Amino acid sequence: MALTAGAVLAASLLVTAPAGAAPGPVLQCQGTETTTYDPGIVLQPRDITVTVEGRLDSCLDGTGGVTSGAYGERFLFNAGCNNLLDGFTDRRAFTWNSGERSVVEITGTTNAVAGQVVTTITGTVVEGRYAGRSLLQVITLPQPDLLLCLTTGLRGATGVTTLTLT
Repeated sequence: MALTAGAVLAASLLVTAPAGAAPGPVLQCQGTETTTYDPGIVLQPRDITVTVEGRLDSCLDGTGGVTSGAYGERFLFNAGCNNLLDGFTDRRAFTWNSGERSVVEITGTTNAVAGQVVTTITGTVVEGRYAGRSLLQVITLPQPDLLLCLTTGLRGATGVTTLTLT
Protein backbone atom coordinates (compact mmCIF):
# COMPACT_ATOMS: atom_id res chain seq x y z
CA MET A 1 0.00 0.00 0.00
CA ALA A 2 2.81 2.44 0.91
CA LEU A 3 4.56 1.54 -2.34
CA THR A 4 1.41 2.29 -4.35
CA ALA A 5 0.90 5.63 -2.54
CA GLY A 6 4.53 6.54 -3.24
CA ALA A 7 4.14 5.73 -6.93
CA VAL A 8 0.98 7.87 -7.19
CA LEU A 9 2.72 10.77 -5.40
CA ALA A 10 5.76 10.50 -7.69
CA ALA A 11 3.56 10.45 -10.79
CA SER A 12 1.65 13.53 -9.61
CA LEU A 13 4.93 15.41 -9.13
CA LEU A 14 5.85 14.71 -12.73
CA VAL A 15 2.72 16.37 -14.11
CA THR A 16 2.22 19.18 -11.57
CA ALA A 17 4.64 22.10 -11.62
CA PRO A 18 5.43 23.74 -8.28
CA ALA A 19 3.54 26.95 -7.52
CA GLY A 20 5.28 29.95 -9.10
CA ALA A 21 7.39 27.82 -11.44
CA ALA A 22 7.74 28.95 -15.03
CA PRO A 23 5.82 26.82 -17.52
CA GLY A 24 7.86 24.27 -19.42
CA PRO A 25 8.54 24.36 -23.13
CA VAL A 26 5.62 24.03 -25.51
CA LEU A 27 7.88 22.57 -28.22
CA GLN A 28 11.41 21.17 -28.29
CA CYS A 29 13.09 20.02 -31.51
CA GLN A 30 16.45 18.73 -32.71
CA GLY A 31 17.64 18.65 -36.27
CA THR A 32 20.20 19.82 -38.80
CA GLU A 33 20.88 23.02 -40.70
CA THR A 34 22.76 23.47 -43.95
CA THR A 35 23.97 26.93 -44.92
CA THR A 36 25.45 27.64 -48.37
CA TYR A 37 27.16 30.78 -49.66
CA ASP A 38 27.27 31.90 -53.31
CA PRO A 39 29.82 33.02 -54.25
CA GLY A 40 32.05 31.61 -51.54
CA ILE A 41 33.04 33.88 -48.67
CA VAL A 42 36.59 35.18 -49.00
CA LEU A 43 38.68 37.55 -46.89
CA GLN A 44 37.42 40.74 -48.59
CA PRO A 45 33.74 41.46 -47.80
CA ARG A 46 31.33 41.18 -50.74
CA ASP A 47 27.66 40.50 -51.40
CA ILE A 48 26.86 36.84 -50.80
CA THR A 49 23.61 34.97 -51.38
CA VAL A 50 23.01 32.88 -48.27
CA THR A 51 20.69 29.87 -48.49
CA VAL A 52 19.55 28.22 -45.25
CA GLU A 53 17.79 24.85 -45.13
CA GLY A 54 16.82 23.41 -41.77
CA ARG A 55 15.15 20.13 -40.84
CA LEU A 56 13.71 19.50 -37.39
CA ASP A 57 13.27 15.74 -37.36
CA SER A 58 12.71 15.10 -33.68
CA CYS A 59 10.12 17.32 -31.97
CA LEU A 60 8.28 16.93 -28.67
CA ASP A 61 5.12 19.03 -28.64
CA GLY A 62 3.47 19.66 -25.27
CA THR A 63 0.24 20.67 -27.04
CA GLY A 64 0.23 17.66 -29.41
CA GLY A 65 0.46 17.29 -33.15
CA VAL A 66 3.93 18.54 -34.15
CA THR A 67 6.61 15.88 -34.54
CA SER A 68 8.81 17.53 -37.19
CA GLY A 69 9.29 20.72 -39.15
CA ALA A 70 11.40 22.56 -41.67
CA TYR A 71 12.53 26.08 -42.46
CA GLY A 72 14.40 27.75 -45.24
CA GLU A 73 15.34 31.18 -46.38
CA ARG A 74 17.48 32.98 -48.88
CA PHE A 75 18.90 36.44 -48.37
CA LEU A 76 21.69 38.75 -49.48
CA PHE A 77 24.44 39.41 -46.96
CA ASN A 78 27.61 41.47 -47.26
CA ALA A 79 30.27 39.34 -45.62
CA GLY A 80 33.91 38.44 -45.56
CA CYS A 81 35.74 35.97 -43.37
CA ASN A 82 36.60 38.77 -40.93
CA ASN A 83 32.97 39.82 -40.29
CA LEU A 84 31.18 36.50 -40.73
CA LEU A 85 30.19 36.51 -37.07
CA ASP A 86 28.20 39.78 -37.12
CA GLY A 87 24.71 39.75 -35.62
CA PHE A 88 21.51 39.85 -37.70
CA THR A 89 17.72 40.27 -37.62
CA ASP A 90 15.24 38.56 -39.93
CA ARG A 91 11.93 36.70 -40.15
CA ARG A 92 12.05 32.91 -40.22
CA ALA A 93 9.09 30.75 -41.25
CA PHE A 94 8.75 27.22 -39.90
CA THR A 95 6.47 24.69 -41.60
CA TRP A 96 5.28 21.90 -39.31
CA ASN A 97 4.29 18.32 -40.20
CA SER A 98 0.71 19.29 -39.23
CA GLY A 99 0.60 21.61 -42.28
CA GLU A 100 0.66 24.71 -40.08
CA ARG A 101 3.27 27.48 -40.12
CA SER A 102 4.91 29.72 -37.56
CA VAL A 103 6.54 33.02 -38.55
CA VAL A 104 9.11 34.31 -36.08
CA GLU A 105 10.85 37.69 -35.87
CA ILE A 106 14.40 36.70 -34.93
CA THR A 107 17.63 38.24 -33.73
CA GLY A 108 20.82 36.23 -34.04
CA THR A 109 24.31 36.41 -32.59
CA THR A 110 27.21 34.24 -33.62
CA ASN A 111 30.39 33.27 -31.77
CA ALA A 112 33.34 31.00 -32.44
CA VAL A 113 33.57 28.50 -29.59
CA ALA A 114 36.03 25.57 -29.38
CA GLY A 115 36.33 25.03 -33.12
CA GLN A 116 32.61 25.56 -33.78
CA VAL A 117 30.51 28.49 -35.00
CA VAL A 118 27.58 28.76 -32.58
CA THR A 119 24.62 30.93 -33.60
CA THR A 120 22.02 31.75 -30.96
CA ILE A 121 18.68 32.96 -32.26
CA THR A 122 15.95 34.46 -30.09
CA GLY A 123 12.59 35.76 -31.17
CA THR A 124 8.82 35.79 -30.89
CA VAL A 125 6.29 33.91 -33.00
CA VAL A 126 4.28 36.68 -34.71
CA GLU A 127 2.03 34.58 -36.97
CA GLY A 128 0.52 31.11 -37.06
CA ARG A 129 0.84 28.18 -34.70
CA TYR A 130 2.41 29.10 -31.34
CA ALA A 131 1.73 32.86 -31.89
CA GLY A 132 3.03 34.88 -28.95
CA ARG A 133 5.51 32.19 -27.85
CA SER A 134 9.23 32.88 -27.38
CA LEU A 135 11.79 31.04 -29.49
CA LEU A 136 15.34 30.00 -28.68
CA GLN A 137 17.29 28.25 -31.43
CA VAL A 138 20.95 27.26 -31.24
CA ILE A 139 22.81 26.21 -34.40
CA THR A 140 26.30 24.69 -34.21
CA LEU A 141 28.33 24.52 -37.42
CA PRO A 142 31.96 23.47 -37.92
CA GLN A 143 34.29 26.47 -37.87
CA PRO A 144 35.29 27.44 -41.41
CA ASP A 145 38.65 26.42 -42.80
CA LEU A 146 40.38 29.80 -42.84
CA LEU A 147 42.59 28.71 -45.76
CA LEU A 148 39.44 28.76 -47.90
CA CYS A 149 39.15 32.48 -47.14
CA LEU A 150 42.40 32.98 -49.08
CA THR A 151 41.53 30.73 -52.03
CA THR A 152 38.17 29.55 -53.41
CA GLY A 153 36.08 30.81 -50.50
CA LEU A 154 33.93 29.19 -47.85
CA ARG A 155 30.94 27.61 -49.66
CA GLY A 156 28.86 26.30 -46.76
CA ALA A 157 28.53 24.08 -43.72
CA THR A 158 26.12 21.60 -42.11
CA GLY A 159 25.59 21.18 -38.38
CA VAL A 160 23.12 20.49 -35.62
CA THR A 161 20.35 22.70 -34.32
CA THR A 162 18.04 22.71 -31.31
CA LEU A 163 14.84 24.75 -31.05
CA THR A 164 12.72 25.52 -28.00
CA LEU A 165 9.42 27.41 -27.86
CA THR A 166 8.13 28.54 -24.47
